[in-house]
Amino acid sequence: MLVAAILKEDGEVDMVTLGLIINPIAGVGGRAGLKGSDGEDIQKLALARGGTLEAGAKAEVALSELVDLKEEIRFLAQPGAMGGDVLEKLGFSYQAVESSSAPSSASPSDAAVTSAEDTVEAALQMAAAGVDLLVFAGGDGTARDIYRTVGLSVPCVGIPAGVKIHSAVYANNPKSAGQVIRRFCANPSTASMVESEVMDLDEDLVRQNIVEAKLYGYLTVPRMQNLMQQAKASARFSAHDIEGIASEIADLMQAKAENTVYIFGTGGTTYKVMEHLGLQGSLLGVDVVAQDGRRRIVLADASETELYECVKDAGEVVLIVTAIGGQGHIFGRGNQQISPRVIRLVERDNLWIVSAAEKIYGLEDNTLHVDTSDPELDCELSGYRKVITGWQERIVCKVEA
Repeated sequence: MLVAAILKEDGEVDMVTLGLIINPIAGVGGRAGLKGSDGEDIQKLALARGGTLEAGAKAEVALSELVDLKEEIRFLAQPGAMGGDVLEKLGFSYQAVESSSAPSSASPSDAAVTSAEDTVEAALQMAAAGVDLLVFAGGDGTARDIYRTVGLSVPCVGIPAGVKIHSAVYANNPKSAGQVIRRFCANPSTASMVESEVMDLDEDLVRQNIVEAKLYGYLTVPRMQNLMQQAKASARFSAHDIEGIASEIADLMQAKAENTVYIFGTGGTTYKVMEHLGLQGSLLGVDVVAQDGRRRIVLADASETELYECVKDAGEVVLIVTAIGGQGHIFGRGNQQISPRVIRLVERDNLWIVSAAEKIYGLEDNTLHVDTSDPELDCELSGYRKVITGWQERIVCKVEA
């Protein structure tokens, strides 16, 4: 068997037991440009602005890596949107963990009623049942809820489905999460484990362009290089770095036609580059810049829908993004407004990645990551890419899904 199983004295096989918790509303604020999904009011606003519920689909991608092991593992999950729906779709049987308030399906009208207490209630029951591994899909807020419930007492793996994912308890992408779970199940008693950080931002401050990350604690997760993401590292760059990158961007913009539009992605690096170009950008938002005689912002802090409508008929679209320090993601972490359909408007050579060289050298194997929720697009974006690190300076990096 691919999965470890212990033969009891009476001959019964003791299968690996996995707890599954899906936060169905996780990430709904991303495409809506709301910097997070914490709070019922924000969730309702996100849905009204075209936010989409993707956590269940991302959990499905992860658990698809286990479908050939249906007879060798068992699940504990809440019925409905918080786990049961996905397991039933994939053909897994599960033992139901009842909840007093969790919704029965993932429709927008009822997914918003899920709360942190639903997650806590499920985690408590799964920990008491002695699950071998607690699998959860969500973002940093979900990781905080799991931490305050089980601490270091239960091994965990996070399926990334949130807007901002600073915590190191998540895999690089949903498929990687499935591979981590599979490897853990192969021999849970000897799996190498590590205590990894649970981090989160104050979303109210983020919406005021104030970024303050806080360490809440640690979860025990499998140590699996190249599959589990690192904790987000603070950006470190000098004025010289930014001035050089901005000068290079200015030269590249000067060489483009006047009907070209420029999408500046989220992050401290792109924000500082815009400042050097004489533009007041959005620190954790996405802005569109035109250059028809002079540079000017034509759309600030855009949602996905606003962004697409603004640039879909442009003569040429340039997309400028940076990598997240410590993690290396250029898509799928905090910039879900730049959706697959937006990215597909951009020619390969018009994807400009900018970063201080120190940030690149601080990444595991100097590798960048993409997690767009579109496997075909992730494959197209993968390969080797040049990263602008200064005026006429480039570093070639590998990009992986």
